[in-house]
Amino acid sequence: MPDKKVLNIVGARPQIIKASAINRVLRRDYTEQVQEIILHTGQHYDRTLSDVFFEELEIPKPDYNLGVGSARHGKQTASMISGIEEVILKEQPDAVIIYGDTNSTLAAGVAASKLKVPVAHVEAGLRSYRKEMPEEINRVLSDHVSTLLFAPTDTALKNLIKEGIRPDAGPPFTIDNPKIFLSGDIMYDNSLFYGELADRKINGFLDAINTRPEKYMLATIHRQKNTDDIERLNTILKTLIELSVQNDTRLVLPLHPRTVHALEKENPALLLKLTKTDSVRLLPPVSYLEMILLEKNAAIICTDSGGVQKEAHFFRRPCLVLRAETEWTELVKNGTAVLVDADSDKIREGFLKMIKSNDLSYPGFYGNGKAAEFMVEELMAL
Repeated sequence: MPDKKVLNIVGARPQIIKASAINRVLRRDYTEQVQEIILHTGQHYDRTLSDVFFEELEIPKPDYNLGVGSARHGKQTASMISGIEEVILKEQPDAVIIYGDTNSTLAAGVAASKLKVPVAHVEAGLRSYRKEMPEEINRVLSDHVSTLLFAPTDTALKNLIKEGIRPDAGPPFTIDNPKIFLSGDIMYDNSLFYGELADRKINGFLDAINTRPEKYMLATIHRQKNTDDIERLNTILKTLIELSVQNDTRLVLPLHPRTVHALEKENPALLLKLTKTDSVRLLPPVSYLEMILLEKNAAIICTDSGGVQKEAHFFRRPCLVLRAETEWTELVKNGTAVLVDADSDKIREGFLKMIKSNDLSYPGFYGNGKAAEFMVEELMAL
């Protein structure tokens, strides 16, 4: 029997991808020492945003799926806490692994810490310093109930120290004596692994959608602030359409279900325009490997996703951030990402500047591609 048991908790598409790196290391190097249990909260319940990722990334199907679905923050988070608590009491894990900044992250952190199970937070220390964002609240609270905090960047590490977490803490590590690490970014691990896999497995995908490499801009819009405020959504989409037409650059737009719902409800005419404009290639949610291939071959990327911002950097692509702030501040300071919010003038200016720039550099902010190996080693030593 394995010596340790870890509970790996996911709830949204980006977390499934991050968990794949931990799962890959556990299966490769620790099968006899560690029993991994995967719990899916069901926060993302659409098959295209969840199930297909387990299949494509070859992760074992979850041992538990709470199936919470969509709801108001309070109701959704409460359902998750209750369900996670039951699984923890049944399985008695030695540690719980959480990722990022979703309601699933917060719920798992609360449930595990109150049952005195050590929490390991992957992507600790990220801050936008805007608590009006639900994700910011989730990040801060999750960090402060964790025992092991894996900061992906030097900036994230400094944020944790600024909040009073001691960098020189010694063992034993507990919720009252947490340990912080500069671990590197687990998504950089995945970009290397799955980037190569995407080239091998789906290299005909761009031909299938009639799109040529480096002749298109890739856009993703899913954050609640952009989808629920129809004026913001209208401004972003209309500006991107205009830029694609005026600059002979195709707009490739995989539409998140939340974005589709907002357009169908509030502006079906704009949704129709997207489908009828020759320079726009509208796609349903794409798989992770398809997204990787789209990112690698785009001329420029426009997104409100934190993960896509980083992947743009991994693949050396300029990025327009459709938000007023970002937790990945080093990208903005470096000049390879520009904050444009939902401002049409800023979007146009950023696009024209970045698309013509030949002197952008992409430093190695995110480690050496072995973050998951480092994290699992520290979990084993807990």
